[in-house]
Amino acid sequence: MELRHLRYFVAVAEEGSLTLAAERRLHTAQPSLSRQIRDLEHEVGVSLLRRTTRGVELTDAGAAFLEYARLALAQADSAREAARRAGKAAKGSLAIGFLTGQEMNWLPEVMRIVRDTLPDVDVTVASQISPALAEALARGKLDIAFMRRETNAPDLVFRPVRREPLVVVLPSDHHLTAQSTIRPQALVGETFIGVSPVAPVLRGVIDDYLSRSGVDITPDHDVDNLAMAISLIASTRGVGLAPAYIEKLLPATLVSRPLQGDVPTIDLVVGYLKTNRSPFLKAFLANLGALIARVSP
Repeated sequence: MELRHLRYFVAVAEEGSLTLAAERRLHTAQPSLSRQIRDLEHEVGVSLLRRTTRGVELTDAGAAFLEYARLALAQADSAREAARRAGKAAKGSLAIGFLTGQEMNWLPEVMRIVRDTLPDVDVTVASQISPALAEALARGKLDIAFMRRETNAPDLVFRPVRREPLVVVLPSDHHLTAQSTIRPQALVGETFIGVSPVAPVLRGVIDDYLSRSGVDITPDHDVDNLAMAISLIASTRGVGLAPAYIEKLLPATLVSRPLQGDVPTIDLVVGYLKTNRSPFLKAFLANLGALIARVSP
């Protein structure tokens, strides 16, 4: 799979037409573009687009693939820029980590802030689960990370970024989707996708919420990350609780519903090492308020 395949796919998806994408965005012949899309679908192993009388539209697989294709292109652009800067005189660097999935919300504006305020700094980006981010910060492999407030990280400083509600994730044709909000008691008896101890902060929030609600649920499966949660909920036709940002990652076969009553929340924070004296980290933190304001909830 090459970056050009991703660029072609994103252009077609956004234009809703092979012809318009070829003419307006890619300046190539439509038959050639069609071959490139077929090659991509062959490599991915599923159909990403379907033809309609009005052009083309995304399949469920295509909708899921689109967000990751955009992210891959954004990261490739970041990598290209970093390489260009590295070819010049030695400069400073800033390593930024994201809780997996949160980069879709934050990376574009993070890069804009960096370009505006730290134009001569090389930026690297990592995406991991929160405990791994905490470890990378402690070891000096990252300068700053968008993560959870990990309790076993005494050398880190945390600054709040956003408080997100938890939502119920379930198949789009599940009987509970008829409800505008879902009581926690309604989850009893459903196949429940829980969170493994690998993500202790989120697991703790969910366990505390179910306990406060008087609900006793033993998860049928425990997952380490949101991608695994999405796959298991879809394949088992189960339900799960997750931070609201999961809504941007859901395929058309899954939906979310708000919880009823005392809705649990989880904090997204930025973390950094207390002893990190990088002037670039200091400059980034000085612009954190502006960054938060530019990324709407």
